[in-house]
Amino acid sequence: MLHLIVLGSAAGGGFPQWNSAGPGCLRARAGDPAARPRTQCSLAVSADGERWVLLNAAPEFTSQIAATPALHPRPAPGQVRHSPIAAAVLTGAEVDTVAGLLSMRERHPFALYAAPSALAVLDDNPIFRALDPALVPRRALTVAAPLPLRDAGGTPLGLTVEAFPVPGKVPLFLEEGEDPGRDEEGATIGLAIRTGDGPAAYFIPGCAAMTPALRERLRGAALVLFDGTLWRDDEMPRAGAGPKTGARMGHMSVDGPDGVIAAFADLGVARRVLIHVNNTNPVLLADSPERATARAAGWEVAEDGMRITLRAMTAAEPA
Repeated sequence: MLHLIVLGSAAGGGFPQWNSAGPGCLRARAGDPAARPRTQCSLAVSADGERWVLLNAAPEFTSQIAATPALHPRPAPGQVRHSPIAAAVLTGAEVDTVAGLLSMRERHPFALYAAPSALAVLDDNPIFRALDPALVPRRALTVAAPLPLRDAGGTPLGLTVEAFPVPGKVPLFLEEGEDPGRDEEGATIGLAIRTGDGPAAYFIPGCAAMTPALRERLRGAALVLFDGTLWRDDEMPRAGAGPKTGARMGHMSVDGPDGVIAAFADLGVARRVLIHVNNTNPVLLADSPERATARAAGWEVAEDGMRITLRAMTAAEPA
């Protein structure tokens, strides 16, 4: 059985974003129940409900843990410190993907998995030396090769991860020039997580385009949590929130002929969930026409605290 908890479902900046006075953020800040606040994107996954693996480490790591009893410390008698988090897997090296690692520096052993390019970013930044390598071994993910996850001491966690490249871009702080172009070499990866020979849960919080290879990989999947950053490509310029389009930022739009909804229409994915949703995206609002359109197309919008269970030989179902 595969257990998943959505710790955070928003894109970088969260919802409401700290400096945004956009209509959605105003509603969320005012406590509107149709505009539920969300923290930045992260998941927790487990095979047994006891030992957990983080998928990305959001800046709000400590508040996400506080809001999730399954991840609270459960020390044995005589112990002071403990955490059920046994490993973390990164899909890239963006700030909202790695910043939470700095809140995990209190001498707790866990294994850290990432693509070589993301590990290189961590290696090049001395602040991440706060994670003692004797307690937090760094392990490279090999693209398209299933890898059993193990804790820092090498004990199997009952989960297998397969990383695969998806179109994206390098992290913002590594960009050079006005248009760094699309990266196809592993700066952005998706993850397939499974227990034993059970169905995989796909986690793809960033994706610039649906390629033929990705289409075939996802066809017939039981569960896909997919990039829902923007509803339309020019959403941020239209909202006055910045000059960049979705394509420039390495994200597909949800709507439109080349968007996420259209790309998945004939893939037969049993459960489809939009995640990593930007504060400008009206799909965050439960009463918006865009939410109704997504729902009619068979899509859910992830919320913090959402729990999903995948059982062998069945489609995804709510926990």
